[in-house]
Amino acid sequence: MVKIAQVFNNNSALVNLGDDRQAIVKGKGIAFKKTKGMEIDTSKIERTFYLNTKSSQKNLYFLIKDIPIDIVTTTYEIIDYAIKKYNYDILDYVYITLGDHIFGAYKRLLAHTYKESLIPDMSQQYPTEYLIAEHALLVINRNLHVNFPKSEIKSIALHFINAKGEETKKSDLKENMTKEINNIVISILKKNHIYRLEGNGNYFDRFMIHLQYLAGRLNNNENEDKDFSNKLEQEMRIEYPNSSRIAREIYDNLQSKFDTRISSNELLYFIIHIQRLTQEKVKGKE
Repeated sequence: MVKIAQVFNNNSALVNLGDDRQAIVKGKGIAFKKTKGMEIDTSKIERTFYLNTKSSQKNLYFLIKDIPIDIVTTTYEIIDYAIKKYNYDILDYVYITLGDHIFGAYKRLLAHTYKESLIPDMSQQYPTEYLIAEHALLVINRNLHVNFPKSEIKSIALHFINAKGEETKKSDLKENMTKEINNIVISILKKNHIYRLEGNGNYFDRFMIHLQYLAGRLNNNENEDKDFSNKLEQEMRIEYPNSSRIAREIYDNLQSKFDTRISSNELLYFIIHIQRLTQEKVKGKE
């Protein structure tokens, strides 16, 4: 028996599966004239996106507050594909960061203010993530009836690179470490006159979400190609000198504070996050 927990629209709903399990279901007319507590006609279900963890359920409620359900279900479809097709281990916060990114890019595309990403191509270093992103772009264009350029693949792939890993149970030690990480980062941002404002709120929140999971990635240097990362850092330092300087200060301070080695990939993520916060233009270009 599958009962509705929340109706999103005529074609999608959140359902209870029993044992505190939930899922998003999609299907033509599946929730038409339905309300909470009513049963779903399972023969109409075309797609099911399972919310297997408490954090994935919380992320759903976070998303549907501000993001249209078609974009939410598109986000879940993309992540579901990555998990099933590539057995891809991914942290739950990607639902928020990817959903937020798709919505922001979608709004800019409709407003004719969309600009192609200047993120460097990392397809040789991360082939699986780029294959996921290529499929994701097809899903986005089909579901949302838009036509993003292929360069959008780089931005989508970054979210999977950024969130790769397995969920770990929270501990007091990790929570305290996360607080210290946030304090260090926010202190450096303030010193450089970077604050959470209405115009950069989404990017600021994304950066903070990234930092929430950093404690679990310390000393995680698996599959790291340091020469590749150093080359990318040099390129980004030329393009975004101020963002690179701030990111390097954060990176060095965190390593010193925790007396640990942080993957050089994290430095690249820091640069990208800060560039988005500051909207620093490529050096020498308007």
